[in-house]
Amino acid sequence: MSVKPFDSIRPYSDQEVPDVVERLSSSEALIQGIIRVRFPKVPRYLEKPLARFLKYRIGSTLSRVTTVNEFQMLMGEFVEKTIDETISEFTHSGIEKLDVSKPYLFISNHRDITLDSALLNYALVKNGHESAEIAIGDNLLVNPLVADLLRLNKSFVVNRSATGIKEKYAALTELSHYIYSANEDSRSIWIAQKEGRAKDGADLTDPAILKMLHVWAKKQGLSFSETIQRYNVVPVSISYEYDPCDGLKASELFAKESEAYQKNSAEDLISIMQGISLPKGRVHIQVGDVLQGEYSDPIEAAKAIDEQIVSNYRLYPSNWLAYDQLLHTKGGMQSIRDVSSEKLKQWLQNSGLNQINLNSQDLAKQAKEFRDRLSHYSDQVQQYMLEMYANPVINKYRIYT
Repeated sequence: MSVKPFDSIRPYSDQEVPDVVERLSSSEALIQGIIRVRFPKVPRYLEKPLARFLKYRIGSTLSRVTTVNEFQMLMGEFVEKTIDETISEFTHSGIEKLDVSKPYLFISNHRDITLDSALLNYALVKNGHESAEIAIGDNLLVNPLVADLLRLNKSFVVNRSATGIKEKYAALTELSHYIYSANEDSRSIWIAQKEGRAKDGADLTDPAILKMLHVWAKKQGLSFSETIQRYNVVPVSISYEYDPCDGLKASELFAKESEAYQKNSAEDLISIMQGISLPKGRVHIQVGDVLQGEYSDPIEAAKAIDEQIVSNYRLYPSNWLAYDQLLHTKGGMQSIRDVSSEKLKQWLQNSGLNQINLNSQDLAKQAKEFRDRLSHYSDQVQQYMLEMYANPVINKYRIYT
C-alpha cells in the first residue's frame, strides 16, 4: 500500500472510523480511566458490574458513529454535557467578528489538554463555523487510547520526539506543509502558543511556532508577513476560574524541582479525564482580532499575539486571591514583590481592567473556597499553585505598563 502525504500526522479519515470505533468500544483502558476519575470512591465489589455497564454504554453510544463528522457531533453533545455539569458559567465573545467563509489559524494559550480546543470548537460550531483541526504533541500518542480519541476528533500530530538535525527539519517541514495545505483547503487550525500546557500560568508565545508556519510558505515564495496575512492568525484567550488539573500541574512542577521526574504513560490520560470531569467554575473564551500589518520576524509577531492573549485574559477572584497571598508570603515570587499592591490597584482603576470587585460581599466565601482547594496539598505544592493563579495578574500588568 502506498503511503499518502501526511499519513503519519493527519487526523483519521472516514474510512478508518469503523476500526477505531471497534478499538474504543472494547478498550479496557477507557473503562478504567472513566471509573478512576468519575467514580473514584466506588466500592471494590461494584467495580466489575460498573465496568460491564460502562462497556455497554460506550459500545451503544459509539455504534451510531460511522464518520468523523458523526463523531464530532457526538463530541459536541459530550462537551455540552461537560459545560452543564462542571462549568458554572461558560461565556465567549469575539466569534461574531469572524467570517464563516474564511479559514483561520487560532493561536491560543494552553491550560487543558483537550478542553481548550474543544470549548473553542463548540463555540465556533454554535456560531455557524466549521470546527478547527487541532494540533497535538506526539507525546500523547504513547497512549493508544488517547491517540485514537484525539485523531478521530480532527487532531493532527506535532512530531516533538524527532532527533537529529535532518529528522527534526523533515518533521518541521511536514508540519508546516500540512498547515499550508489545510489553509489551501479552507480548513481552520487550532494550535497552542507554545509546546505543552502553561503549567505555571505564564502565557507566552514561542516564536518557534511562527517560524514553523513560514517554513513551507517560504518555499512558495511568501515573505514572513505574507505568511501571517495568508493564515488569518487569530489570538485566543481561554480563562478558567479554577484549573481542574492545578494540583497535578503544581505537583509535577515541584517534583521536577526537587527530584528526578519520570513521566509515566498514564499521566496524560488522567489529566484529560480530570480536566473534563472536575469543576472549573467560570470559563471564558475571548477570540481576538486577526493580526494585521507588517511583521518583520517571528519575535515581533509573537509579541503582537501575546498582547492580545494577555490583555483578553479574564481575571477571576482566584487570580487576585493568589496574587494577594503571595504578595504577603515570605519568599514569594520576586515578580510579585516587584509590583506593589497599591500600584497594581491604581493601575487597574486607571485602565478600567478590574473585572472583579475586590470588595464584593461574597469575597470571603470565594476566599474560603480557594483556601479549601489549596489545603489538600503540601505547602510546597501550594506555592506552585498560587504562582499558577497569580501569574496572569502579573502578565496583564506587564503588558499594559
